[in-house]
Amino acid sequence: MAYFAAVLARTEDGWDASETELDNVETLADLADLAREAAQDEDTVLVFIEQEDTWFAVVRVDGEEDPRIFVSDAAAAKRSSYGDVVLTDELVGRAGDSEFDNLDDLVTELEDSADADDEDEEEDEEAPAAGAERVPVGPLGDAALLADLGIGEKELLGISSDPNDALGEIADALGCAEVLEAVR
Repeated sequence: MAYFAAVLARTEDGWDASETELDNVETLADLADLAREAAQDEDTVLVFIEQEDTWFAVVRVDGEEDPRIFVSDAAAAKRSSYGDVVLTDELVGRAGDSEFDNLDDLVTELEDSADADDEDEEEDEEAPAAGAERVPVGPLGDAALLADLGIGEKELLGISSDPNDALGEIADALGCAEVLEAVR
């Protein structure tokens, strides 16, 4: 699947955008470090990640504060190459309280459950695998992470319901659509 990733750094003159590769990014900490490198004087930096209009994520880094994350569709993100970067244990609410060691174990369990359902259609429908609700279909994270920049929670959730050009809509609302399009 093709993806697009960009770093948008807020400056005194507006926003600077640059396309970025995520090949060397394995964790949220790596992504936050990448964002901080683009920051000027600890100003706000946003990382946009989009996977073929299927899902998008916005990661906000303000100085040395913990990154804030919004993912438009956690289940779709989990199935992608870069989902593990943004779907942290804390975000999905699984830190130490699940029978699964990681999200890959959960996906395997869900797939095994679906295969078992397909093999025996006469059996009653099985209950969802334990922990299945922890990687929801739909938005996950801090929907208010852009509120002080002009995009409220309801607006971001509305944008997330149709990920087709969602990053363009967000950039337009932030006043940086032109700089984002220049790096696309």
